Amino acid sequence: MKSIAEILGKESLEREDLIRVLEADEGECGPLFERAAAVKRSGVGGRVYLRGLIEYSNICSKNCLYCGIRSGNAAAVRYEMTEEETIAAARHAFERRFGSIVIQAGERDDAPFVARMERILRGIRALGGGALHVTLSLGEQTPDTYRRWFEAGAHRYLLRIEASSPDLYRKLHPDDARHRHASRLEALGALRDAGYQVGTGVMIGAPMQTAADLADDLLFFRDLDVDMIGMGPYIEHPDTPLYAHARRLPPAQKRLELSLRMVALLRVMMPDINIAATTAMQAIDPGGRERAILAGANVVMPNLTPARYRHDYLLYENKPGLDQAPEESVELLEARIRESGGSIAYGEWGDSGRFLARKSGGPPA
Repeated sequence: MKSIAEILGKESLEREDLIRVLEADEGECGPLFERAAAVKRSGVGGRVYLRGLIEYSNICSKNCLYCGIRSGNAAAVRYEMTEEETIAAARHAFERRFGSIVIQAGERDDAPFVARMERILRGIRALGGGALHVTLSLGEQTPDTYRRWFEAGAHRYLLRIEASSPDLYRKLHPDDARHRHASRLEALGALRDAGYQVGTGVMIGAPMQTAADLADDLLFFRDLDVDMIGMGPYIEHPDTPLYAHARRLPPAQKRLELSLRMVALLRVMMPDINIAATTAMQAIDPGGRERAILAGANVVMPNLTPARYRHDYLLYENKPGLDQAPEESVELLEARIRESGGSIAYGEWGDSGRFLARKSGGPPA
């Protein structure tokens, strides 16, 4: 059996290599994180980009079996921010020199929702003459909607595949026309066609998921030539069908460790993309985001959602930072990043190097 160091010395990692690393004993993985840190330094540097997170609404038309805001969860208290509240949160990000925001919500494609989001985007674009970059994470939409939102001022779009395996995808979603793996793939293609920087991601340690599935996810990201990734450990929610698997899941700490390996492997495979240190990592370990940054991540998303809504946007249990002011969160994070030799890139969009190279016609790093 090859050592981790031998595997990482190869020019290109293959499926069997990825499975070997993902299944390795914890004590074997030092070379992986050392290599990922070195690749990160040369690929994207030590700067960490801020994406102020605005959780616009928890109203969702989908009924995914793992999600706390699924349409079938009658216990969820539904809300939708006003246009004024959303633009005010964006203004706060602009004044704090975040450079970029993420607007996230449950999946909806009704005409009033699409139109409201278009107006919000135009309002945000007016802040500082378009100085604030916008990422959307609003699920599957029509190609026309993607184009409308892009023209209104959105720049990036995160649409997590959640499982690149069609078989596993079917196990995590209801078997109906609204939850099709093929539709997710088509939407990712439509986003690229519309001009967005395209991101995706998966849950790690989900029920019925194997190391081979995760290896295939990494290869899927590489083959799709993504610009950014948001992935993190699966954390169960009691008001979901998949909660029935909770007792059979790996311990949360093991899911976090597996997530850190996924971040590190992807950084080695794709040196110039943006990788988020997700909130789910912090939910398991208070220092989880910082550990992800050391493993290869270069994006963090402080929560700018008004406090009265935060407790209702619960995709999973034990979500951190529900009562923490954004200023406090960023100051703490900045101190920890500086301790590890990095710095926060205030006022910078932080575009993906892979996207910029593709746009200019040059080769990826």
